[in-house]
Amino acid sequence: MFEYFTDGPYTYNYSVVGALNTGGLIDEIDRACRPIRTAVAAGEDSGTRDFLRAWTALTDQLVTQAEDAERAGHTRTAGQLYFRALNYLAIAERMLSATDADRPDVYRRVLDLAQKAFATHSPRVSRVTVPYEGTTLPAYFSAAPTTDDGRAPIIVLVNGLDSTKEIGYTTRHWEELAARGISCLILDQPGTGEALRIQGLTARIDAEAWASAAVDYLLTRADVDPRRIGITGYSLGGYYAPRAAAFEKRFALCVAWGANHNWGAVQRRRLAREGERPVPHYWDHVLWVWGHTDLGEFLSFADDVHLDGVVEQIAVPFLITHGANDRQIPLEYAHCSFDQAVNSPRRELRVFTAEEGAAEHIGLDHLPHVSSYVADWVADTFAAMTP
Repeated sequence: MFEYFTDGPYTYNYSVVGALNTGGLIDEIDRACRPIRTAVAAGEDSGTRDFLRAWTALTDQLVTQAEDAERAGHTRTAGQLYFRALNYLAIAERMLSATDADRPDVYRRVLDLAQKAFATHSPRVSRVTVPYEGTTLPAYFSAAPTTDDGRAPIIVLVNGLDSTKEIGYTTRHWEELAARGISCLILDQPGTGEALRIQGLTARIDAEAWASAAVDYLLTRADVDPRRIGITGYSLGGYYAPRAAAFEKRFALCVAWGANHNWGAVQRRRLAREGERPVPHYWDHVLWVWGHTDLGEFLSFADDVHLDGVVEQIAVPFLITHGANDRQIPLEYAHCSFDQAVNSPRRELRVFTAEEGAAEHIGLDHLPHVSSYVADWVADTFAAMTP
């Protein structure tokens, strides 16, 4: 993996690589990061405020340029600038502590930039809400061009531990799906994104509860093929998506974009400093996501976040992707999910190697490579089903 901060922690280099592989430009990132190298080298928790200031300054610059382009009638240019501004600020927000006083305002600006990006960059993407247990879940809906003529298959794309629907949008996986005639619902499920930050909805083990709500919503839409609804989850979504597909039988396929067969065991490894952590202030973030306050109590709770006895109940096509050099989630967990999914009529494990790239967590070091592979598999699998 490219490591911009040669003396910096994994979390910062992982964020830089993520920004680069979701549309960021090396010159912009270098100008933002060069002044904060010393602060970042001091430790993963010490540089987050400097990181935010530097990437916010870059965001401000791009937004000013985008506004100038809009006034000049250059919508495409404005869209490209808003898209990159959103990308940078969403990643900077992701690095903040859950208790950071600025985090709510930063995230609200992320939401605003997303709307500006839709209007100028991605007019086929729009904000929607999914009814859920007396409230709603926020989501973005990407309508494939095929919906102009009728119904299209769709993927529900769900977050991991520390991502948001805005980060899901900047991956442009929805665009790969749309090019193959597939729509996408980019969902902030409980414990992630806006559902957590604005609504206070924390994560739950029974992911099928909110996943079923997403299916119920999609079945109300005239542009969705009810028999071809799939679910894809990356990182911790590699637990959520298989869990949802195991118990919500209306899903027609499932993708674990990064296996997460036993997330509870990973937490005990992280407590022992085995493996890398995805964000600074890690334990504060984890407790926030799951709605706990005591670490010892949480670790006992997290022991139940696993897929043993669950993936055996997946009865639809099931793809698992994993990086051979994943420093967050051991490769062995990808084999666990594959070996136990004995009732899937078509199961596949794809391990990405260092030689080809995409060998890190969720393939972030070569994300477009994984994105295309997943989109092709989904398109082929949907095509084999009765439309």
